[in-house]
Amino acid sequence: MNIRDRRAINIFLKTTKDNHSIFKKVVNGKGAFYFSSFLLILLLIVLLPVSSSVAENIKCSRLPLLMDSFLSYHYAIRDMTEDIRTHAVDQMIKKLDSSKTLFYESDVERLRPVLQKVFENMQTGNCALLKPVYNIIVARARENEIIVKKILESDYRIDETTELNIDVKKRRYAKTMSEKHALLEKFVQFQIENDLLSGIDLAEAKKQQIHRYELQTTRIIKRNPEKLVEYVAEAFAEALDPHTSYLTPENFDELKIQMQLSLEGIGALLSSDNGFIVVEELIPGGSAERSGLLKPKDKIIAVAQKKERPVNVIDMDLHDAVKMIRGKKGTQVTLTILRQLERTYRFDVTILRDRVYIKDQEAKIAYETRMIKERQYCFGVIDLPSFYGDEKEKKSSYEDVKKLLAEAQIRHVDGIVLDLSRNGGGLVEEAVRIAGLFLGNGVIVATKNNREKLMIFVNGSAKINIKDRKNKVITFPAEDSQSVYTGPLVVLTSRLSASASEIVAGALKDYHRAVIIGSDHTFGKGTVQTLSPLPKDLGGMKVTTAMYFLPGGKSTQKIGVEADVRLPGFFNLEEVGETKLEYTLPSQVITPLIDISGNSTPLWRPVERSMLADLAAKSHFRIAKDAKFAEIIKNNKEAARKKGVIRLADLRKEKDKKGGDKKKEKATKLKQKIRNQYAPFISESVNILLDMVIMDMVQASLGAMLTRERCLAYCTLHDNYSCLKFVSDN
Repeated sequence: MNIRDRRAINIFLKTTKDNHSIFKKVVNGKGAFYFSSFLLILLLIVLLPVSSSVAENIKCSRLPLLMDSFLSYHYAIRDMTEDIRTHAVDQMIKKLDSSKTLFYESDVERLRPVLQKVFENMQTGNCALLKPVYNIIVARARENEIIVKKILESDYRIDETTELNIDVKKRRYAKTMSEKHALLEKFVQFQIENDLLSGIDLAEAKKQQIHRYELQTTRIIKRNPEKLVEYVAEAFAEALDPHTSYLTPENFDELKIQMQLSLEGIGALLSSDNGFIVVEELIPGGSAERSGLLKPKDKIIAVAQKKERPVNVIDMDLHDAVKMIRGKKGTQVTLTILRQLERTYRFDVTILRDRVYIKDQEAKIAYETRMIKERQYCFGVIDLPSFYGDEKEKKSSYEDVKKLLAEAQIRHVDGIVLDLSRNGGGLVEEAVRIAGLFLGNGVIVATKNNREKLMIFVNGSAKINIKDRKNKVITFPAEDSQSVYTGPLVVLTSRLSASASEIVAGALKDYHRAVIIGSDHTFGKGTVQTLSPLPKDLGGMKVTTAMYFLPGGKSTQKIGVEADVRLPGFFNLEEVGETKLEYTLPSQVITPLIDISGNSTPLWRPVERSMLADLAAKSHFRIAKDAKFAEIIKNNKEAARKKGVIRLADLRKEKDKKGGDKKKEKATKLKQKIRNQYAPFISESVNILLDMVIMDMVQASLGAMLTRERCLAYCTLHDNYSCLKFVSDN
C-alpha cells in the first residue's frame, strides 16, 4: 500500500485552524494524489467495504459506536477525559456561531453546562438536551434578521469610516442588544459596500442583504435537533487533535465519487472562516497557481460566471460557494478577492477552469552566478513545488530532480539551492528517494503507531540502531553513486514547507548534509492520519494514528525543522503552523535511528556548527543593508499591525485608484510581480551558498598552507570576513 500525505485524495476535511472550525474542500484535482493541503503530513488510505446506499443523518443512538471507533484508533487519546469534553464544547459553540454575531455572552454561559452534559451523555446515546440548544439558535437567528431589516430601513446610508475587525479571536460576544446591533451594522456595511463595488445599486444591495439573512434563518431552522447530532460528532472528533475529523455520510459518499472522477475547477483548497471563503493553498499545476494571481489567505467575497453579475458569497455555505467556483474545463470564473497585507486590497481575478497538469508542477532548475575577485561561481537553484508522481503519466519528481542534478554536475556548478519554500508536501516515496540523491544510502524517516510499532523508510542498506521484530523496514533501491550529489547544499524553507518537505529538510539536517534557510521553522506537522469508512453507514473518519520521526529520533510535530540561518518571513505567516492550531499533540522523541556522530566518513563535507554561526552573521549583515528586505520587513510589520481590520474607505480608495477596475494588468506582468517578491529570498540563498563554498575552500586549503601570512592573504583575496576570523582564531 502506498503511503501518501495530503495529496493522496480529493476530500472534504473538517479541521480546526487558527482557532476556527473550518470546512475545507478541494476545488480541483486529478487522480488520487493531487490533493494538496499543508495541514496533512501523511495519509494512510484504508478503504474498507462500504454499503452503496446513501445513509441518513447520524442518529444519537450511534454516537457511542462513533466515539469508540475514534478512541480505539487514535494515536494518543484513548478515553473521553474532562479536557476532551471541554474542547468539544468549545468546538460546538464555534460551529453554532463561528462569527460571534449570533449569541450573547449570557447565551454562551448558559450553553456551556448544557453542552457539557450533551458530551457526557454521548457515551449513552442521549441527546435530549440538544432541543434547548436548538431553540436558542433559532431565536437568535430570527432576532438577527429583525435587527438587519431595521438597519436597512429607508434612511440607511453607507458610512465609509466604518472599521470591521474580522479576526474573531479579537472580538468578544455582545453583552446587550445595542452591542449586537452595532456589530451587525458593521457587517452589513461591509457586505453592502462589497455589492456596490461590484456594480449593484444601493436598493438592490439592500434587498439582497435582507434576503441573505432570511436564508440564514431558514438554514438554521433546518438544523433541527437531529441535524445537530452531526455537529456533536464533528465537535468531538475535532476535540481530539486538529487533524482528526468526522465525515458525514453525504461527505464520505462524495469522497468516493471524487476518488473515481477528475474534478475540473480553479485548483485551490478553500475553507470557510468567520463567514469568509478563504484560499488555504494553491494546488501546484492548477489554474489558480498557474495564473500567479492568488495567494494563500486571500478571501473570496464574490463569484461571477462569464457575462453575469457577481454573487456575494460572504456568509454563504462553503458547499454552495464551491459549486459556483467549480465548473467545466475551459469556462471562466471571476473571483472578487479581499487581500490583507500592509493595506487592504479588493480586486477581481478571472481564472480559466482547467485540470491540474503535472507538467506545471515539474521541478525546474535555474542558474545564478557570482563574481569574486575575477573568479565566477555558478550555482544551480532547483525549484521543487511538490513531491509529485504518477505511474500512468510516467512522471516522478525523483526522476526529474535526478536529471536536473546530472545536468548541474555537467555544468560543474559550485553548489545547489533546493527550494522547498512553497512546497506543501506530496508523495512520501518520492521524498525518501529525493533525499537519497543527496545522502546516498541511509534511513530517511520512520512512523510510530499507537502500538509502538515503527515503520522505517530506508534508501539502500543502512545500519539501524533500533532492533525489534515488530518494527518494519521499507527499503528503496540503493542510489547509483554517480547520481548522488555531494557538493555544497542549501535548502530554502518557510512556514509553508510541510509534510514531505519537512521529511527531506529534516533528514538533510540530521545528517549534517545541508544548511537549512528559512524564516524560523517549517510548518511542524508530524502526525499521520488514517482515512476509513465507519460501520453501519455512519460516514467516515479521518483519525490521527501515528507520528513520524527523523533519523535523529526527533519528530517535527509542532517544532518543524528549525532554520540554521534565518531570513525575514515570506509575507506575514506568523499565524501559519502547527503551533497555531488548537489541541495539537506534543512532540516526541525516540531512540535515534542512526548514529549521528558518524563513525564512517560521509561522501560530502559535513556542515559544522561553527560554520552555521558565521553564515548567519554574514547573512544578517547583508539583509540589514538590503533595501528589498527592508521593504519586506516593513510591510510584514504593517500587515501584522492591521491584521483583521477592514476599512470601508480603503476599499473605495483602492477601487478609485485602479480607475474603477477598468485598467487591468496583464497576467504575465502580475506573475512577474509575484516572482519579484520571492527573488530576494532566492538571491540571499545563493549568497549564503557562496559563503559556504568559500569557507569550505578556505578550510580545505589551510592544511596545505605553511604560514599564517599566506592564510591571511588568501582570505583577503576572497574578501571573506569569516575566513579572516577563522585564521585569527586558529
